[in-house]
Amino acid sequence: MLPAVSLVLGGAASGKSAFAEALVTGSGRKCVYLATAQAWDDEMREKVARHRQMRGEGWRNVEEPLEPGKALAMVTAHEAVLLDCVTMWLSNHLLADNDIAKAQERLFAALAACAVPVVVVSNEVGMSVVPENALARRFRDAQGRLNQALAVQAGLVVNVVAGLPQVLKGTLP
Repeated sequence: MLPAVSLVLGGAASGKSAFAEALVTGSGRKCVYLATAQAWDDEMREKVARHRQMRGEGWRNVEEPLEPGKALAMVTAHEAVLLDCVTMWLSNHLLADNDIAKAQERLFAALAACAVPVVVVSNEVGMSVVPENALARRFRDAQGRLNQALAVQAGLVVNVVAGLPQVLKGTLP
């Protein structure tokens, strides 16, 4: 059984999304894919289409780049949610010059109030070099703080490296 909140971390192309999808589909519940990405160019539109095709049928897709709490408030008791990903969500807020602390408060309140399991996907960005520009450093620091706060709230935390899950907290269902 999935805990109320699970956090799946990993680097770019680590297999974290596929692992998170398997957690949700393995829950025995109807699957909701809560997408935060915004497709601004052809490459991103192709990536979104490829991911939808890989997931296949059986997923209810909801796109909410800034306020996933709205979608989390509308899930039904027989569903499980994959929130993919909070890295894009954070980027969206940073690029819109929104108040990150307030946005994070709303996200955490929505996760706490959600009546169904939520699997959150996030990038681990703390293992690379210090970025050269202020916005990238601000993003890296904000992402690190967000991941730490999510790990506290989550009952299950898994780091995925090369497609292999490493449980950091909790027990796999």
